[in-house]
Amino acid sequence: MVHSIEVRKTYKYRLYRCDKRDQHLHRQINIAGTVFNHALALQKRYYRLTGNYIPLGQLKAHVAKLRRETERYAYWKQLGSQAVQDVLERLDDGYQRFFKQLAKRPPKYKKMRQRQSFTLKQAGYKLLDGNQIKIGRYVYKFVKHREMHGTVKTVTIKRDAAHRLWLLFSVVEEIDMPKQVTTGQIAGFDFGLKTFLTDHNGKQYISGLYHLHALRRLRVIQSRKDKKPHGTNNRKKAAKLIARTHIRVADKRRDAHYKLAHDLCAAFDVLCFEDLKIDGMKRLWGRKVSDLAFTQFMSIVKHVANVRGKEVCVISRWERTTGKCSCCGHVQAMELRERTFHCDSCGLILDRDHNAAINIMRAGASAQTNRETVSRVRETTRSLV
Repeated sequence: MVHSIEVRKTYKYRLYRCDKRDQHLHRQINIAGTVFNHALALQKRYYRLTGNYIPLGQLKAHVAKLRRETERYAYWKQLGSQAVQDVLERLDDGYQRFFKQLAKRPPKYKKMRQRQSFTLKQAGYKLLDGNQIKIGRYVYKFVKHREMHGTVKTVTIKRDAAHRLWLLFSVVEEIDMPKQVTTGQIAGFDFGLKTFLTDHNGKQYISGLYHLHALRRLRVIQSRKDKKPHGTNNRKKAAKLIARTHIRVADKRRDAHYKLAHDLCAAFDVLCFEDLKIDGMKRLWGRKVSDLAFTQFMSIVKHVANVRGKEVCVISRWERTTGKCSCCGHVQAMELRERTFHCDSCGLILDRDHNAAINIMRAGASAQTNRETVSRVRETTRSLV
């Protein structure tokens, strides 16, 4: 049986380069950053003097008055009024998350050279035939690598670290949801530094370590950039080359994560992972943890599982998985250099990550409400060891 649901999706397209027209978009992005910093400074000053927070409505009215009546801020009119309001809404959202303790710190100032964007809602743009869009007075072409469906709600113009411009269309789309194909399988996965993932069957998934492979090239071009005088165009070109290299590394890693997430969700109905303290791991092992990007992979797996109708179970980081025998349940201490688990009670000999993956699967299965699934998993794990 097929049923339709309404979903919010984002389509991302790259704008064709056109220096003369692109400068207008770059200027608007810079203005959006200026408005953000001005409003943030106003909030900080107001709080320092009164101890209160300026409500969003009053802040919008104040900025609109500055754009309308003061010559100093007249150039803000180059950015549409709805785009200015969206910038203020972002600032307010950051403060509200901080007040609700959903963020560690309040918003902070943004540098002009950082990646920034501005959003157009009902006005300020018009979609033309083919791969063209009119923003303000100018017509731009974008790389339409796939068709866009649904009703466009907002258009965001974003600048990346290499100063490339992107179009992000947020649309409301009605999609058909066919009956999901279920496998009846549950799996446990253990993250590792030697191998990216190890599942409960002992299968290992290796990471590409894309940053490590690009490290030599990054060192060379970074050294070339450092030798060029500050403020010169050659130094700016070298900085863009470094940014493009980092973007290429991130794109390769993200592509590999999406492919692996789709493969896992196609093979299993329930995927069990262990929660990790990534900040602590970075302090110990540094760059390699960032290159593996466990947090990004978990975010992608949850998204793909939600689309496919699968479930992701994350067990507590305090659950004993590595030092616990997957056969008899005996718990013993293990040092990090020990790659093979030797049980002192029953004599089980198993790879360290394989043993942990089995324990993760059992812990995830016990958290499920379906008792039949739990019993089937326990029978499966007994046969594995």
